[in-house]
Amino acid sequence: MQNWRKRVGGLAAALWWGSLSALFIMVPLLFAHLPSRMLAGNTAAHLFTAQSWISACCTLVLLALTRAGPADQAPCSRRADYRLQLWVISGLLLALLLEYAVAPHIVARERLALWHTVGTLMLAAQWVCALMALWRLTGSAARGHE
Repeated sequence: MQNWRKRVGGLAAALWWGSLSALFIMVPLLFAHLPSRMLAGNTAAHLFTAQSWISACCTLVLLALTRAGPADQAPCSRRADYRLQLWVISGLLLALLLEYAVAPHIVARERLALWHTVGTLMLAAQWVCALMALWRLTGSAARGHE
């Protein structure tokens, strides 16, 4: 990956991971400090929707930047790009599933404990995907090779 691509990719991965990390801090604070659980829940729902869009944008940028390289690219470099893309695609799918499959059940208050658990696990899995993308991008940048 070219130097500017590594930098932009690193920024996108950092934004993705950092915004997910911030949710784990902000949402409990909403429930602890807002006057009602309903207000906290509605505010959290807006944060989760915003996070889904941030995740989608960051992952699409990462996919565009890490698309398969030229045919003469070293095989180990292509494998590294494919591994990175696997983490990014997994994170994108998790974000979309959270927004369009899980969130509607939570908003409708259907089997709330189940859907909150599923949503939390999917958010944690997305956090791991973002961390692995960030780790791979910063690791390759620090080593100075593809």
